[in-house]
Amino acid sequence: MFTKFGAGLMLAAASLTLAVSSTAVAKPYKGGELYTPQGYLHGRIEVRMRMARGSGILSTFFTYKDGSELSGAFWEEIDIEVFGKDNARSWQSNIITGMGTRVTSEQVHTADASLADGYHTYTLEWTPEYVAWSFDGREVRRTTGAQVATLTNPQGLRMNLWSSDVVEWVGAFDDSVLPQHQFVNWIKYYRYNNGAFELAWQDDFDSLDGARWSKADWTFDGNRVDFDPQNVTVKDGTLVLSLTREGQVGFNGAVPRDEDTGPGAGAGGAGAATTTSSG
Repeated sequence: MFTKFGAGLMLAAASLTLAVSSTAVAKPYKGGELYTPQGYLHGRIEVRMRMARGSGILSTFFTYKDGSELSGAFWEEIDIEVFGKDNARSWQSNIITGMGTRVTSEQVHTADASLADGYHTYTLEWTPEYVAWSFDGREVRRTTGAQVATLTNPQGLRMNLWSSDVVEWVGAFDDSVLPQHQFVNWIKYYRYNNGAFELAWQDDFDSLDGARWSKADWTFDGNRVDFDPQNVTVKDGTLVLSLTREGQVGFNGAVPRDEDTGPGAGAGGAGAATTTSSG
């Protein structure tokens, strides 16, 4: 995730520089990112995730047009970002588009309980007419109009766990909570075909499909972490993204069980999310 900002701050994490290899930076903290080199134009994506807790930390799923960060490129991105601050009870939906000064349309949604205490199903629907976000089967936001119309190119699917240095947005970073982990039980991609969504593939993460996924090894301005491939692991049918100190990468613990793997009700006792505007 390259450009980030909070309630009205309009701050960019990497809008002025390219992502660079983490081996050239060697930051003291390491995160994890998994992405598809292949892009997808429109569709429905459902992801079953249990997020990380801790101020300054972000657990995400998003779509991103490869090369958006390059000079002279038009940015295209659709976000789901869970804040670790305040007991991980809120998340942000967002669309980012444009060249130079970018157009953003973020909203913040608050759950009944911590999103780090159970798995939930996060859904993005992207069509030529609208983008919609759902939480545990309930739509919480739908947007139409000019910004949606500018999303014209295929976008890759990405998940990452990282720490922004924009304190006003994510809170002050507390490294005493490390290590933290984001758990992904499954992901489903439905292609968009003549007004309908058709299941194209599902990944249950029984193993890591190298033909579909790649591990990031870069960082960007505004990010406290390097993305280290060792912080992307698969264990017990679950994808694990980790946020650790340097020298403590990887995941060796027990994967928390998903009590409900269906796309309806979420686990952990949290109910539906409510929506508030940010900015």
